[in-house]
Amino acid sequence: MDALYVGIDVSKDRLDVHAHPSGQAFAVARNGEGLAELIERLRAFAPALIAIEATGGFETVVAAGLAGAGLPVVVVNPAQVRHYAQALGRRAKTDPIDALVIARFAEATKPAARALPDETTRLLAELVARRRQIVEMMAAEGQRERRALDKRLKKSIARLRKALEKELAELDAEIDDSIHGSPVWAEKEDLLASVPGVGPVVARTLIAELPELGTLDRRQIAALAGLAPWTRQSGQWKGKSFIGGGRKSVRSALFIAAMVAARHNPVLKAFRDKLVAAGKPKLVALVATARKLLTILNAILRNKTPWQIA
Repeated sequence: MDALYVGIDVSKDRLDVHAHPSGQAFAVARNGEGLAELIERLRAFAPALIAIEATGGFETVVAAGLAGAGLPVVVVNPAQVRHYAQALGRRAKTDPIDALVIARFAEATKPAARALPDETTRLLAELVARRRQIVEMMAAEGQRERRALDKRLKKSIARLRKALEKELAELDAEIDDSIHGSPVWAEKEDLLASVPGVGPVVARTLIAELPELGTLDRRQIAALAGLAPWTRQSGQWKGKSFIGGGRKSVRSALFIAAMVAARHNPVLKAFRDKLVAAGKPKLVALVATARKLLTILNAILRNKTPWQIA
């Protein structure tokens, strides 16, 4: 009997489900009763894998409910699903068709089902994300202040920046309490921050938004962070390599850490300088430095050994 792959398209009000290759399809409401019905019906299917497309947070409760029921579930990247649909020539877009495409994508790629973050880890990720939003708002207000000419506008901006600074301090305190309230997280922060160039903000971003760090090999972790290079190539023509996908917030944090490490970390500084001396563009050298830094951090958490120069 063929293994069964289930695709679930999540919308605001309902869940469209398609089982492949059996062709069974149905829809349930996106509420408590609908989720209970979904779990019961999927248990009867005994699927090899259930794939849910990430849809801005709507999928979180569904994925958590299925995983809690012991079903093999994975949240897949919507961009990858769209590209797969284009490769199949699927131009129509409806919820039932999306569910079928997701199921076929799961069958073709067989992404590994991983344990979902627990409630505490999700809360930390939300706090870190909110901190990032506050920092972005402060930067935007700083730009407006430099352009403002009217004194009243400047005062308004100053009041808002003061409120944002207060909110940022409170968030930092909450994140600090969360990290130091968990011996495992505290140990991870100490290990990550032992690397010159990695400060508390970067360490906490990695703990919250890249919990797989230390459990995967270097290629897998680079792909999750969006730092794995891919090359455009056709016949004898070979284009440039690119990076993309993955977790943007993690990649951004690693770029910041790489810029600092390229100045203050002797190993990564030598690595980056060697690439530039060999004629690599500075941006390419920075990407490679960020990828090497991620590899180092992955090994440090895997081996639970702090940074040391060999």
